[in-house]
Amino acid sequence: MAPRDACPMVKNVLLLDSEGRRVAVKYYTDEWPTNSAKLAFERSISSKTQKTNARTEAEVVLFDDNVVVYKFIQDLHFFVTGGDCENELALATVLQGFSDAVTLLLRLLGNVDHREALENLDTIFLCLDEIVDAGMILETDGNMIAGNVATHNLDDGAPLSEQTISQALATAREHLTRSLLR
Repeated sequence: MAPRDACPMVKNVLLLDSEGRRVAVKYYTDEWPTNSAKLAFERSISSKTQKTNARTEAEVVLFDDNVVVYKFIQDLHFFVTGGDCENELALATVLQGFSDAVTLLLRLLGNVDHREALENLDTIFLCLDEIVDAGMILETDGNMIAGNVATHNLDDGAPLSEQTISQALATAREHLTRSLLR
């Protein structure tokens, strides 16, 4: 068995709204090669899980030869997909870390809902980057993920190329204000 085979792998992480529309998604395999294939998968998995009550605990479903672990919080639906032989507990841990981090960060910014998630997509994508890289699981502790993302958001000294657009604008505004006050 190769070392890579021993490591749990994530195929995608999806954050959809209650209608099954995309909020934030990241795919780590070429299994869905086109955007239309990805959208079709998202619609299918949303309609398959729509009638379940995955609000208190994560649910697991086998769908198109994939293990999908999912959870609903308000009008946000969180999904983590792995291969049919993937460890469900590992995928559930990724799901829990992602949902915990997003919940913590959105509560700090306002409400945990679809509108707030859309307004803070940069934060959600930073969470995804902290959790999974190229399908490999990096971090699953929601508090650690949220802390790393919050620290990154506060890092005004970062080069503009590493800042989000809102951070870059805030930095530029601050520099302009300082130069005008001199």
